[in-house]
This record gives sequence, structure tokens and C-alpha cells, in this order.
Amino acid sequence: MIQIQEPKSPWEIAHMDWVIALPPGGDRSYNAFLVLVDRYSKTPTFLPCHKDNTAMDTAIMIRNKFISHTRLFQIISDRDPKFTSALWTNLHNCLEQKYHSQQLTTPKMMV
Repeated sequence: MIQIQEPKSPWEIAHMDWVIALPPGGDRSYNAFLVLVDRYSKTPTFLPCHKDNTAMDTAIMIRNKFISHTRLFQIISDRDPKFTSALWTNLHNCLEQKYHSQQLTTPKMMV
């Protein structure tokens, strides 16, 4: 099990999951929610979406909701690593920032 650090301010770390297979609703026939919970305050945020949203769609939703007033440093999710990696890559592209991914292969690199 990985130790999760305690955040020092709101929306520094968020837990993320989806509620899917809901009956369609709203102007755009949303059938799912992306749920983000701030680890600092335990405040949930519910973003209506579609169950087939891509990592890019999710990155855009997160950017539009949060990035204007906060900096998310860590998102905790039980999604597979492929989706999570694509999410972070797309989020950094949306913000026009470089995304650096580095595998720690030797003990020296982990220091």
C-alpha cells in the first residue's frame, strides 16, 4: 500500500471516481458524474459528464472547473494507469505545460 501525503491546502490532492449508468438527464443527456473529493476539506464536487468520456474530455473538465483558482498536484483514482497517464498528459497539454514522465529504475534515481 502506498502512503498518501496529507495536503497543506485545499484542492492540492483530490480523489476522483465516476458514477456511471445513470438515466440521461439535462440539456446534453448526461448519464454519468465525475466526482472529485478534496482530501483537505473532504468537499465533493460533482461534474456531469458522459460515461464514454475520454481522458481528454476529463482533462478539459478538470481544467475548466479547478485550474483557474487552484493547482491540483495529485489525483488519486482507481482507474487503470493507461487512463491516468493519458489524463495527466492531456491536462498538461490543455494548460500548455510540458509533461515529464520518468520511470525510477535504479535506487539512486529514487533518492
